[in-house]
Amino acid sequence: MKFAFIIDPIQKLDPGHDTSVAFMEAAQQLGHEVWITQAESLSVVNGQAWALLQRVQLTPVQLVDGRWLITLPWFELGETVFQVLESMDAVFMRTDPPVTIPYLYATYILDYINPEKTLVINSPRGIRAANEKMYALQFTEAIPETIVTPDKLVIREFVDKKGAAVLKPLGGKAGEGILFLEGGDRNFNSLIELSTLQGRIPVMVQEYLPAAKEGDKRIILLNGEPIGAVNRVPTGKEFRGNMAVGGQAVATEISDRELQICAQVAPVLKQDGLIFVGLDVIGGYLTEVNVTSPTGVREIDRLSGTQLGYQVIQWIEQHSKK
Repeated sequence: MKFAFIIDPIQKLDPGHDTSVAFMEAAQQLGHEVWITQAESLSVVNGQAWALLQRVQLTPVQLVDGRWLITLPWFELGETVFQVLESMDAVFMRTDPPVTIPYLYATYILDYINPEKTLVINSPRGIRAANEKMYALQFTEAIPETIVTPDKLVIREFVDKKGAAVLKPLGGKAGEGILFLEGGDRNFNSLIELSTLQGRIPVMVQEYLPAAKEGDKRIILLNGEPIGAVNRVPTGKEFRGNMAVGGQAVATEISDRELQICAQVAPVLKQDGLIFVGLDVIGGYLTEVNVTSPTGVREIDRLSGTQLGYQVIQWIEQHSKK
């Protein structure tokens, strides 16, 4: 089979951390062709999606004494070819957020891949529908009390009611721009003004969950089924657990409450064509649904002895359109 991965520049990826690399390695080791491209290399010609593609050969990482050992150089690129994406069995849209206008344009181009011929993961329509903060709001039984607003007075009232809250930019990633809010903070007004661009952009404000000190759990779902999880525990004085800001990855299990959340979310994910998804759960509450380029596979494999990349590629083998 042939797999195409739309990724950020491969030179910037970390083979010991990035889930995209885990997928590419698994596809290669299962005997498939691996091709890469970038969002800015996509085109529509004669009503079909095309891309400038490069074949890539990877030197897989090795798990040694609980750490991923990387052999340099870890990839080798072939010549660039301009090829219709329907020649691929599967196309992974794995460009990191934020979902900017160029990002949206790339998803529009991917709409011109015939889904009867090639599987796109995740569905471009699903990606557009699922803002990673807003999408969770529909699961009212699973989320903590949450508001979305650009209004400083509404935010002030909510924080005063709750005592403390967490503010999240709707387009952020990897914990960027997340703020801990307390009504007594003398910088409160300035923080809101900066985050909302003086009341022009809405932000999400969630009640603060004290369980955040115990970790922010990432649960990986494949076609709605949970296949692994990792807990990201804040370290030092940082209240965020995201690995990008220094959170420690810790082995964990999926609780009964979290399985209930997965079961609640799964039918909607399937309906929207969101095959590979990362749920963020704190203290038994769903806080985010990650659909653009969810990560965590390397950490889960390292801590739990799994091979999630293989599970994903084998699922695609079974559900190939060709």
